[in-house]
Amino acid sequence: MEHSETIPYFRELIVFLVAAGIVVPVFHRLRLSPVLGFLAVGLLIGPYGLALFADRLPWLGYVTIGDIAGVRLIAEFGIIFLLFMIGLELSLDRLWQMKRLVLGLGLAQVLIAAAAIGGIAMAFGNSGPAAIILGSCLALSSTAIVMQLLIESRRGGTPVGRASFAILLMQDLAVVPILFMVGFLATAGSVSGENMMLQVGETLVIAIAAIVGIIVIGRRLLGPLFRLAGGAKSPEMFMALILLVVIAMAAATGIAGLSMALGAFLAGLLLAESEYRHAVEVSIEPFKGLLLGLFFLSVGMGIDLRVAADHALWILLSVIGLFVIKGVIIAALALLFGQSRSTALEMALLLGQGGEFAFVVVGLGERYRLLPTETAQFMLLVVSLSMLATPFIAQAARRVAQTMSDRTAYSAHGVKDDAEHQEGHVVICGYGRVGRMIASLLDAEQIPWVALDAHAETVTTERRAGRPVHYGDASRVELLEKLSASHAQALVVTLDDPAAAGHLVATAHRAWPHLPVFARARDHGHAEHLRKLGAAQVIAEAAEASLQLGALALAQVGLPEDAVRQRLERARSIGQETAE
Repeated sequence: MEHSETIPYFRELIVFLVAAGIVVPVFHRLRLSPVLGFLAVGLLIGPYGLALFADRLPWLGYVTIGDIAGVRLIAEFGIIFLLFMIGLELSLDRLWQMKRLVLGLGLAQVLIAAAAIGGIAMAFGNSGPAAIILGSCLALSSTAIVMQLLIESRRGGTPVGRASFAILLMQDLAVVPILFMVGFLATAGSVSGENMMLQVGETLVIAIAAIVGIIVIGRRLLGPLFRLAGGAKSPEMFMALILLVVIAMAAATGIAGLSMALGAFLAGLLLAESEYRHAVEVSIEPFKGLLLGLFFLSVGMGIDLRVAADHALWILLSVIGLFVIKGVIIAALALLFGQSRSTALEMALLLGQGGEFAFVVVGLGERYRLLPTETAQFMLLVVSLSMLATPFIAQAARRVAQTMSDRTAYSAHGVKDDAEHQEGHVVICGYGRVGRMIASLLDAEQIPWVALDAHAETVTTERRAGRPVHYGDASRVELLEKLSASHAQALVVTLDDPAAAGHLVATAHRAWPHLPVFARARDHGHAEHLRKLGAAQVIAEAAEASLQLGALALAQVGLPEDAVRQRLERARSIGQETAE
């Protein structure tokens, strides 16, 4: 024990790893979210759980954690790596395409919810600064919990997942001005207006310079660094470089006065555009899961059931009130931005909790004496319990939303018939063997789709099976409009007839230039023709089949996976140059 005590939080880490080794398998077997398991275990082994009896039962001191300050410090890395993984799923181009949801829906949610909650806080007798702090931090939701639940259910690509992520991303970006506002409120009485304006300007310049510098320098350095690590063929070196990049960029934004999670998010965005994206995802996934588990554990440890018992009614009403206030605002805004009623309802319940950032803001408010200690502890308990309730509420929300969707989306024939009102789906033109395979991939990720096919027998068979396949000529704009092609995420052309495929690509590109069109071609010549007609990406079927068979042969003879991928990319580029 003497040697172990020289390592900070050694025992706490051992307890956590043991808990993780038990929680994840047990809750997986019970088909429950591990998030809920970590929250429950944190409540059990935390300072307000079994640790309260450690004086009478000394052995409990070895299996409980009495001090959560250090654990929370380590747990913040879980949020950093979550944002990094989210960045990997995006790219700067895709983020720009989401600007309407992020800057519209997300910003409106933060401002309106902050104003509403702040106004209610003032009505309950809180001071102006206290109401501003409570309103701004409680308007934010838990990125860690919501994104983890969406990832576990493989629903990140659904309308609920995309719109929820847009709101969460805007909330993460709002962290910077909220932190600045807390500092402003703390020093408002002691700093002159001229000095305050100077401080505001200096902070903004540093923030903008930090973000631009990270993007510019990162784009120039990350490629060569990862090529060097990949060429060394050392998994250890590759992992070390990933950790270095994430922590260095997080530290850079932290030094600039921004959120460390924002730096990690930028690192993910930059790597998402590189050929090493998938290798990074696989390498970092286990660490991200463990660190997030530590964060959820720390949230459960912060719940003091004794205080909850003393103020049980008010705490219960506050948790319910938080979900209701934020839920109504989010649902109304989601409907205003064109989301379906089922999507709006599920988003409202999924994002109704308080977020991890509340622990930081409320703590600062208490330290600067802007919030009374009793109020701060009460609100932290409300936030913790709302986070604890989220996995249950998310499951219920999903069932209710599915019920609503089923009632409105299915006709008497048992087939979805609301294609005219869909948004964020994928339109598949041609439901042969390729179309079926694409549909099955989309189903696996729970991404909505609708298909169009000119073979009546195929359509009849598929509709009897409950699949959203419609009959018609895909080259007709009015028919594609009936399938809400103008609001789709993508249009996939899988037609066998080269002339029909070319006509469809040209028609869709003229009607909706913003709509990405992905097409199947017979060979490189046909592929180049479709690209000229407006297809965003084209796969030459015969050539691609040859490349994939060649890849299997190369892998069989021992060529590394990265080398195989590079050979394929080189062969594809040569094929395209030849076609040109």
